[in-house]
Amino acid sequence: MSKTKNVLILCIAVVMVMAFSVPSWSGDIVKINLNKATVAELTQLKGIGQKYAERIVEFREKNGPFTKTEDLMNVKGISLKTWEKNKDLITVE
Repeated sequence: MSKTKNVLILCIAVVMVMAFSVPSWSGDIVKINLNKATVAELTQLKGIGQKYAERIVEFREKNGPFTKTEDLMNVKGISLKTWEKNKDLITVE
């Protein structure tokens, strides 16, 4: 029983360390480029479903590339709130 208890404690300790440690690669978030993203890629954004993603692509094709991320709000139905939820996830590079 003692050996089993020690193994259990060790397993719990390992899980706790893994749960609370931040991997070195976690800061390398790949942003979605509004000027290159496909409809499927755009649907990964918060609050952006198929219909809004299609509108973003249509807007880009009609008006040219986005010059700043805030231009996303020029797409019909995209609000300040939606932009704020995604501003750290998008780029226009």
